[in-house]
Amino acid sequence: MATAAPSFKDIKQQIAASQTAPIYILHGPEGYYVDELVKAFEGLIPQESRDFNLYVLYATQTTPEQVQEACMRYPMMADRQVVILKEAQAVKADFLEKLTAYAEHPNPQTVLVVAGRGDKVTGAKFLKAARASGAVVFETPKLYDNKVGPMIESLVRNEGLSIDQKALAMLIDHVGTDLSRIINEVNKLKTALPSGGAITPQAVEKLIGVSKDFNNWELIDAIAVRDTAKIYRIADYFQANPKQNPAIVSGIAIFGFFAKLLLAIYAPDKSEPGIAGAIGARPYSGELKRIMAGMRNFNAWQVINAISACRRFDVRAKGIGSRADEYALLRELLFTILN
Repeated sequence: MATAAPSFKDIKQQIAASQTAPIYILHGPEGYYVDELVKAFEGLIPQESRDFNLYVLYATQTTPEQVQEACMRYPMMADRQVVILKEAQAVKADFLEKLTAYAEHPNPQTVLVVAGRGDKVTGAKFLKAARASGAVVFETPKLYDNKVGPMIESLVRNEGLSIDQKALAMLIDHVGTDLSRIINEVNKLKTALPSGGAITPQAVEKLIGVSKDFNNWELIDAIAVRDTAKIYRIADYFQANPKQNPAIVSGIAIFGFFAKLLLAIYAPDKSEPGIAGAIGARPYSGELKRIMAGMRNFNAWQVINAISACRRFDVRAKGIGSRADEYALLRELLFTILN
């Protein structure tokens, strides 16, 4: 019987205990988990015997027949071998369908790992046969925008550090929902800071290279209070540093602010806890303060117009119907919002 809904931790424990299933299917939108598990499976084979008992194949550069041939071999002077099929998400369903017969009767001395990084693998017959043979199927969870902050805070706590709310906002703006980048940046901070230290905006600026004064969160803060001078200072900085500050990312951040502001304006409960619940923010957070400020400075009609302007900006910044410089378009968007 197939293992039901295993977690990342479950599979790591199986590998550590050398109690592995004959087939593992690792796929889904979050590549970090797939990468980490693939490394762990490679670690099942000692370095000195990897030439004989570890096969790393790429679905886009091999054939189903070659994968099956590797799986049917027997380990050399060892109890098992590991066959890893990478990029399985990049091939059509019929690739894995041709491995259905193997999935029905897998070699008990082979651990076959089918890895789909960033998307699901396809091949219904293969998946059904693999599950029937005791395969472990792990679909990586997608990291949504509203989970990034708690994820960073959790990682920081696990490293024995604390983080300032502005520093947290700077990191969220910098890394987005890429878990690999999140972990990489937290590791940079951990290495540079003493145990029990605090991650401050100054630390993020110095160690990660994100400006504490000119970033999308500072831009949104300035928009929320209609600080025109600061808004255009930040826009000028973005234009002077385009690599670190893509205009289209700023447009997405501005759209997100006004989308949540509209939810807040029409929320039945106008108390801070009520607004926090309506927009999915934590009480007393920087995001909530930003939204509360926005409610004092924008009415519903202005917010709807701002959202429409953000949509026009997004289309034009992608080169559809416009050849204007994206930073000129960003300044035009900001002018529209303020006027």
